[in-house]
Amino acid sequence: MTKTNILIVEDHALTRFGLKTAFSIMPENKAADYVGKIFEAPNAKKCFEIIEKEKINVVIMDLGLPDINGIEATKIIKSKHPSVKVVVLSSHEKEEDVIKAIKAGACAYCTKDVDQDKLVDIVASVVKGAAWFDPKIAQYVLNAAASPSEIKAAEEIVVEQKSEDSKNTDFNLTSREKQVLKLIVDGQTNSEISKNLDLSVNTVKAHVCNILQKLSVNDRTQAAIKAIKCNIF
Repeated sequence: MTKTNILIVEDHALTRFGLKTAFSIMPENKAADYVGKIFEAPNAKKCFEIIEKEKINVVIMDLGLPDINGIEATKIIKSKHPSVKVVVLSSHEKEEDVIKAIKAGACAYCTKDVDQDKLVDIVASVVKGAAWFDPKIAQYVLNAAASPSEIKAAEEIVVEQKSEDSKNTDFNLTSREKQVLKLIVDGQTNSEISKNLDLSVNTVKAHVCNILQKLSVNDRTQAAIKAIKCNIF
């Protein structure tokens, strides 16, 4: 199994310790068996130094860093290392922060009250290509899309709708494709969707391809956000 190297970027030492413990490979924590090396950084500057020297696959990013904030740090990471996955873990729950973090390239956004075992599972799903957002964030994205001050940012996240979209909010998705899309929004991987819907992985992949085409988006993250924005469910 290919191991995933994780970088925890958090200015509070106690929180870093707790996160590192959660991701440590221990017999009782089978969910973390995908984890390779775990690195720590108390600020963005140290984060950048580590990424340049080490092979980092996932960054767990706090937004309230003492030097460069987590949103700007995410932008810099994604511009230089686009393959690195960024998972935001923050006490910030403002709509503006959520929208900016997603726009910056974060593929997951969790609040700091998330259960540690759940976080381990979320990162595992992100490694496999899924996107995951705290359930509260669905409403934030909807609110942002309806707010004059944020609509421009929301439109940059979601591929611009064609004129017919406003007349057809289900995008001609089949009932099965809607089921698959709902599980994508929930952050599930193709393998997890396969088990939940009793479908082969290849069939799930075919449904995902059809969904991306019908929604006119490039990836699962855009599909999830567009589904939320357009209130498909």
